[in-house]
Amino acid sequence: MQVVGYDTGTPALFVSTSDGLGSVTLESGTDLEYRLEDRHCAGTIHDDRHVACENEGAPYCPDHRSTWVCAKCTGTCLKDEMDCFEDHAVYLAAFAPDTFKVGVTREWRLETRLREQGADSGAHIRTFSDGRVAREYEAELASEIPDRIRVPTKIDGLGRRVDAQAWDALLTEFDPIETYDFDYGFDLREAPVAETIATGTVRGVKGRVLLLDNGGTTYAVDMRDLVGYELAEGGTERALQSSLGSFG
Repeated sequence: MQVVGYDTGTPALFVSTSDGLGSVTLESGTDLEYRLEDRHCAGTIHDDRHVACENEGAPYCPDHRSTWVCAKCTGTCLKDEMDCFEDHAVYLAAFAPDTFKVGVTREWRLETRLREQGADSGAHIRTFSDGRVAREYEAELASEIPDRIRVPTKIDGLGRRVDAQAWDALLTEFDPIETYDFDYGFDLREAPVAETIATGTVRGVKGRVLLLDNGGTTYAVDMRDLVGYELAEGGTERALQSSLGSFG
């Protein structure tokens, strides 16, 4: 079977098998025993059916690679016709220990969006009547506050606390409408090791980062890095780097 996607809300890997689309749960305590084999394009999912692709590009080849145009918007609509006529929230997100970003989402999705990104804390700072003006405001702030955070940066902060003084100092500039703090249900006592594996006991999921306990070490896996791999039954046979036992 091939990994063709993932869900961060009800944590799971989407897989394509000879029987059709299925899923592998990533609930805490689940044991995974898969070996990563060949990787190729994950194809596409259409009408709850997986359309396979054997091209080498992974996770997606040029024929199946897509970019959500709204993610590139800075106030000038890139669609043939603007369709974001509903309230949008501009937010700040904090990632331990001291990385902050600005973002935009539909107001009713704000808390979900923060969790999807694996934010440790968040703040709703402005509401606008449509996506265009929200993106314009975001673009203004992005000259001072990043609007994208790389997954390795998020992994580096796992198990740490947000610098409350730095976060509070940022928030005083905006008088937030509402603030959020998130608990993802796991307690890390040692720094996790970044790896791409599907073997171990699920400790939890934070955004798109899957935490697996294997051989006394906790590994942090970017689930996007699993997309496209064929999975075989049986644990990994690779030698894995062990934890150094401390955050340093």
